[in-house]
Amino acid sequence: MAQRVLARRAITMAAPVRRAAARSLSAWSNVQSAPADPILGLTQDFLADTDAKKVSLGVGAYRDENGKPYVLPSIAEAEKRVVASLTDHEYAPITGDAKFLASSLEFAYGAGSAPLAEKRVAATQALSGTGCLRVAAQLLERLPSLTGGDASKKQAIYVPDPTWSNHLNIFRDAGLEIRTYRYLDAATRTKLDFDAMLEDLSAAESGATILLHACAHNPTGVDPSMDQWKALSAALKATGAQLFFDCAYQGFASGDAERDAGGLRHFVAEGHTLMLAQSYAKNFGLYGERVGALSMVCADAAEARALESQLKAVIRPMYSSPPVHGARVVAEVLGDAQLRAKWTAECKAMADRISEMRAALKAKLADAGSTRDWAHITDQIGMFAYTGLTADQVQAMRDEFHVYCTLDGRISVAGLTPSNVDHVAKAIHAVSK
Repeated sequence: MAQRVLARRAITMAAPVRRAAARSLSAWSNVQSAPADPILGLTQDFLADTDAKKVSLGVGAYRDENGKPYVLPSIAEAEKRVVASLTDHEYAPITGDAKFLASSLEFAYGAGSAPLAEKRVAATQALSGTGCLRVAAQLLERLPSLTGGDASKKQAIYVPDPTWSNHLNIFRDAGLEIRTYRYLDAATRTKLDFDAMLEDLSAAESGATILLHACAHNPTGVDPSMDQWKALSAALKATGAQLFFDCAYQGFASGDAERDAGGLRHFVAEGHTLMLAQSYAKNFGLYGERVGALSMVCADAAEARALESQLKAVIRPMYSSPPVHGARVVAEVLGDAQLRAKWTAECKAMADRISEMRAALKAKLADAGSTRDWAHITDQIGMFAYTGLTADQVQAMRDEFHVYCTLDGRISVAGLTPSNVDHVAKAIHAVSK
């Protein structure tokens, strides 16, 4: 009996030792927690806040005048049609839905685009804007080995300072060397410093890539004028740099899809070869469907065919093929004149609400007693406004008023409503006076 008791005690004492040994043998035992994403982590903090007056101005997703998610009626109608005509759930080709691609390219470059008519555009569907950027970045990283260049040298990409924070993650993880060019006026941090931008980009290294925001620059909402786009196009012809447009807000920036594509189309008309990442998250409200198109305007049709083959080579081991539902919805809207007209009106209505809330915020700041110049709030365009608030001011606004925005002072104007704009204005004034 005593021997059995001793044996049980020995087993019990040995168990923690065995568990500790097992833990030490784990391949993951020394993995540290990654820092929270600056935007998604902000949402977590907002959700944990129990204050009744809390306001979220972080995430870039449209909200209606009641602060609720909004499904565009044109999208709902197109989705019904797509579901009604569904015959299978087969894999899409590597480059995605052909009807969607054709519609997407026409939407961006225009129905009369010469590169489309001449079949010198390589294109693929991808996983929204982020997926387009990553596929393109991976192709750029491989470029030296594909063209007989120096494969030991990192490919460089120039991005505006500031830019969407995930641009940096995407390009870094794809193995590119990130460089920056000046974008905002150093004194105000709310207006475009075009001369500095032009100076930096004119000196860009030949063979490098330059990233440009096609419209509604994120995070600033500050865009070049059409005259400035033209001057930029003329200057960049001499650099030998590869141009890459990121277009996430066509139609949603100004309410006019043709106007929002103006800079891009001018560059194409002037003979630039370039890359384009299109996203349909914001302008079509298809955030979760991950609908995007990546395209490359090439010198000729043979070059386009070669690049398309390389795009397939990048995508196949990455995710093989894209989801089709959202792409079919977009194709249905863009391919039907009546639905497209309906979407155009709805998109303009979203853009108009954003403009109205910009004007309301500016007026409420004045009502709150602020004597600062807030003209940039209404001068900027698109979903985001770059307030000029410092990180300390943003933190104070969060702690004292439960108003949440990113530490660079960017606010999502879509998060403003008639019922919360007064509270937000008072918070901004309190921390900035």
